[in-house]
Amino acid sequence: PAEQAAAVPSGRNVRWPRASAALWRRPWARATLLLTPALAWFVLIYLAALVVLLITAFWRINAFTTNIERVWNLGNFTLIFENSAYRDIVLRTVGMAAGVTVVDAIIAFPFAYYMARLAGRRMRTILYVAILLPLWASYLAKVYAWLLIFTHDGLLNWTLGKAGVGPVNLIYTNWAVFIVFCYVWLPFMIIPVYAALERIPPSQIEASQDLGARTWRTLRLVILPLALPGLVAGSIFTFSLTLGDFITPILIGGVGSNFMGNVIEQSVGIAGNVPFAAAMALIPVAIMAAYLLGARALGAFRAL
Repeated sequence: PAEQAAAVPSGRNVRWPRASAALWRRPWARATLLLTPALAWFVLIYLAALVVLLITAFWRINAFTTNIERVWNLGNFTLIFENSAYRDIVLRTVGMAAGVTVVDAIIAFPFAYYMARLAGRRMRTILYVAILLPLWASYLAKVYAWLLIFTHDGLLNWTLGKAGVGPVNLIYTNWAVFIVFCYVWLPFMIIPVYAALERIPPSQIEASQDLGARTWRTLRLVILPLALPGLVAGSIFTFSLTLGDFITPILIGGVGSNFMGNVIEQSVGIAGNVPFAAAMALIPVAIMAAYLLGARALGAFRAL
């Protein structure tokens, strides 16, 4: 009897195989079990924060006590769109983000194409490491390095002086901010474009050439449409990161370089006007939402 009792499995030993079999027969249950913790965290932390941001943007701050008054109004948005200074800041930020995205795409595409289609395995590894190495460095370290390059007695003017060319005053200008943005966000464009180009079947390029299409026609009609998802993914990174950055404009652009991120940071840290900062922060959120909807309507996400 003792041996027979030992041979009979306990309730715990039977319960787990049954649960595993039930999950195996129901794929939706497995997906729900795996995604529920991540979705709960996403909803509670990210979406809840956006909801609070949206609500706060419709409140106002008392000019005398600097306390937040929970009175619903559109005063913060009216100030942003009716004040020419804030309108210029919004347009300047969007223009900077668009310019950085275009320049990074122009630089990243041939670089990624060489990595994906032409470079050997060893060269591809070297280039991939060269792209990832800047991401391992501190963001502030990279910005301060460019500050040392652009300063009046920095490496750039020293090199130009050795070459017999006059010094250039790039420091504390929007051009310097633009160059640093292009450098800092370039890896975020190269990596998705490289991944998209690597997935293009060589047979499609060979078929285009067999049908008589020249290099530029193949590039325009075959390679670019297939690489569009990677370009869109990279542009999402470069565009959104530029919209919200305030550290580079402060360190490289100086006090005269004002972008939306600077206004938000100053409204919270200096003025203490959290409702106005929330209203300003909703503008890049709305811009990115419109951009994503436009990219989805154009079919850029179908191949992702």
